[in-house]
Amino acid sequence: MPTGRAPATWDEYARALGVELQRRRIAAGITQEDLAHRAGLTRTHYQQIERGSWTKGRPANPSIHALARLAQQLDLEIGDLTPSVAHLSPD
Repeated sequence: MPTGRAPATWDEYARALGVELQRRRIAAGITQEDLAHRAGLTRTHYQQIERGSWTKGRPANPSIHALARLAQQLDLEIGDLTPSVAHLSPD
């Protein structure tokens, strides 16, 4: 499970998820393109998830299915990638 301060907004949550995904991908020695391909995603889609945003001002909102496929390829559980929701605003 990611460490650090729990995100308070969806923007922060999406960025924290992306940072953890990137950290785990690099630790596994896998490129963005290779992980995306293995998980059945386009490289662009994967990059948006890792960056934490779809477009400027719009946080990433990956599906559970996409997160599950990414976690599987990294030999992780989804919970290993996702930040705490304890302080997340309901907005």
